[in-house]
Amino acid sequence: MLTDIVLDAMGSDKAPDPEIRGAIQACRASPVRIHLVGPSDRIEPALRAQLGDEDLPISVVHASEIIGMHEKAAAAVRSKKDSTMRVGLKLIREGRARGFVTAGNTGAAMATAKMVLGTIPGVDRPALAAILPSAAGTPCTLLDAGANVDSDPNNLVQFALMGQIYARNVLGIAKPRVGLLSIGEEDGKGNGLSRETLPLLRALPPDLLHHFLGNVEGRDLTNGTADVVVCDGFVGNVALKAIEGLGRLVSDSLRLTLKSTITSQVGALLSRKAFKNFKKRLDYSEYGGAPLLGVRGAVIIGHGSSNENAIYNAIRVATQFAQADVSRHIESALARIPPTAAPLADISQVADAASVA
Repeated sequence: MLTDIVLDAMGSDKAPDPEIRGAIQACRASPVRIHLVGPSDRIEPALRAQLGDEDLPISVVHASEIIGMHEKAAAAVRSKKDSTMRVGLKLIREGRARGFVTAGNTGAAMATAKMVLGTIPGVDRPALAAILPSAAGTPCTLLDAGANVDSDPNNLVQFALMGQIYARNVLGIAKPRVGLLSIGEEDGKGNGLSRETLPLLRALPPDLLHHFLGNVEGRDLTNGTADVVVCDGFVGNVALKAIEGLGRLVSDSLRLTLKSTITSQVGALLSRKAFKNFKKRLDYSEYGGAPLLGVRGAVIIGHGSSNENAIYNAIRVATQFAQADVSRHIESALARIPPTAAPLADISQVADAASVA
């Protein structure tokens, strides 16, 4: 049986070429049916040019409007009622598809998903999960990575459970180790938010939060200590951007160093496979994009500079998300939170978040 995935064909910086190529790659590799959403007069000719005589399960769904990367999310979502994001997410709401992928405006994607799909029962605020490489070779899930500038302790409890479920069901980590991001491992360290959140997480029964590490520090995002790290969106987005910047610095510095002398160039040639593997471990496109956890459906938000490999992997992740029924697992877990850690009522809406793209 084919899994139906909706792809915003006009999301990336170089759209629609990476989206079309990524969709074709995904259909060749796995049993999926892709619905490309965008202006049909642009998408259909480009798709025919790429497919030639090949017959793949790819269709085009017309949407006349595009939300640009630099548009204010709230205004664009309200004014552009026929945007690729809104049209695509409606297919999920109507049950015509199970996952949605976009490499477009992150804030607009989050706001539209919350408006069109709604949140899972028990979720006060959806969270954006960034998938980071680690020294252990397994990914670390950081959330919230920018969906909410401010959060309260009960939001972070929900983030911890959502991250654990995603890591287990999509990333294949049997017993994810969950940590609370702070400035020290000791219980008394941190700001008011982290100190109030820690006892709530410790109070969760072990059959609900399987392996809680307590406080973890920034270095634990990449050293393999934790599989899931929880924080508010302001801290998470700053941490994510710092890690992205450091990764580029390391790659650029290594490339310049290896070109500096004849000896180093010879060494680089002899170590080409090792350097290729190193670059792949730091390549965002291998992880596809950031899942938006807490909305009713599989929503994956990719980097604005996504290439066809990133789009392919985002489709792959959206398919795994949908097939694992992550939303149902999240709803079930949140319903079991003890009353002492119950979600607060009347939480404000998701902020116009800082984009991770």
